[in-house]
Amino acid sequence: MTILRFNILRGAINPTQVYYLLLNPIAMRNRQLLFVSLSFYLILIFGFRSLLAFPQNKMGTSYTGISQDAGNYSSEILDKWMTLQIRLMSTTQASFNGPFIRIYAYSGIAAYAAIYPGIAGSSPNKFNLNQLNSFPELPVVSPDRKYYWPASMNAALAYMNHAMFPMASAAGKAAMDSLEEAIRKSFPVDSRDSAIFFSADYGKQIARAVFNWAEMDGYRNGNDPYSAPEGRGMWKPTAPSYARAVSPYWGRIRTIVPGSNDNTEPGPPPEYSEDKKSGFYKMVKQVYDMSNQITPEQRNIALFWKDINPGVTAPGHWLNILRQVIQKEKTPLDKAAFAYALSGIALNDTWISSWKTRYRYNLLRPITYVQTVMGFKDWAPPIPTPPHPEYPGGHAALSAAVASALTEVYGNDYSFTDHTYEFLKMLPRTYPSFWAIAEEAAISKVYGGIHYKISVEVGLQQGREVTQNIIFVLLNKGVAIKPKINSD
Repeated sequence: MTILRFNILRGAINPTQVYYLLLNPIAMRNRQLLFVSLSFYLILIFGFRSLLAFPQNKMGTSYTGISQDAGNYSSEILDKWMTLQIRLMSTTQASFNGPFIRIYAYSGIAAYAAIYPGIAGSSPNKFNLNQLNSFPELPVVSPDRKYYWPASMNAALAYMNHAMFPMASAAGKAAMDSLEEAIRKSFPVDSRDSAIFFSADYGKQIARAVFNWAEMDGYRNGNDPYSAPEGRGMWKPTAPSYARAVSPYWGRIRTIVPGSNDNTEPGPPPEYSEDKKSGFYKMVKQVYDMSNQITPEQRNIALFWKDINPGVTAPGHWLNILRQVIQKEKTPLDKAAFAYALSGIALNDTWISSWKTRYRYNLLRPITYVQTVMGFKDWAPPIPTPPHPEYPGGHAALSAAVASALTEVYGNDYSFTDHTYEFLKMLPRTYPSFWAIAEEAAISKVYGGIHYKISVEVGLQQGREVTQNIIFVLLNKGVAIKPKINSD
């Protein structure tokens, strides 16, 4: 173990190999024993390698001097903080995506709010922060001072990551401090004056206000004591861990946008039946048959969107997609922060809607039906079943939400290649649009044996509708979702 640690630090084992050791049980028998030790070095290596990418004096010509227009700066700072945030998510143990979704959403809002006064009023990359649900009054900029918006965003994201990752290891916290300092040192020498100080102080004040507001959304009660309802077709803990239901009250927490969840809850799932001629039986059998006849391509898709934790989480995967798009397009700072905030808001509010529906219907998972009703007691899906009810598909919903938000920012026919899992030697995957990415992420859970097809189809629709409401409220575009005939 000592030799392994030494090799990691001196670079003889690269970060890809570290990830491989952590995530591949065949390659490393003692994975569980190594995880705690290696995670320390994982954050350390990735965090500090990211920092070393900064020049000592400035990030590029776009950072020279001070401009009151945030659109005149590059988004390199945001890229660095996104990268570290994804890696902090990757090494934080959780059985539920909700905490990481909140981190994505509220960090995006803080980043956006920190440069908000520098976004032109006529910019398409702007919405009124006061439209957010119970949003606090924010500190104001001084009209007689100039502000350096990269400094404001750097301080805001440093504060948010420290606040949102209180459980981070000592190495993780050190990586945050080091990243903040490395970015600060990268600012042009001629800008290291009072503007840097006042801008950083402003960003920190903004982040503190956003974090305090976030703490009041009710998430702390999301996992209150809960007794799962019993009966035919009801969810039960599943093999192999038989863990209790996770965060059953997440659907009650405050949405970020008022009205975002209005009329977005789908109707009930198909009527439960154990009759072999019933639609429900056939729906489950489709999942079972697919698991036994899965093609190499379907298996690749299931693994590509497995998004396990520890590892690249589902929100972390989509955050990395956004990061890659921002890099590809060389997106300026104002538009990048807008995309970060809008996609995070859509993700957060969709997850609330999805969780409310899940615990309204409490539908059993495929593994329960296959083992107990169909009688295949030894059957297990290609990927592990998470500890919460089946309907609708959460990954489908969150993917549809982010895809819809990014489509609003970058366009409908945006071709994109996702390199997220190259570090695990997975081939990159190319898509003609963001919606195509969401559809593949959704169907991957059917290939993986953890969702019925109807669940992911409904999840996609739910995520799209929540985001449609958000775009209508914040950007005054499109139309709001009308009440459904079958709505409760």
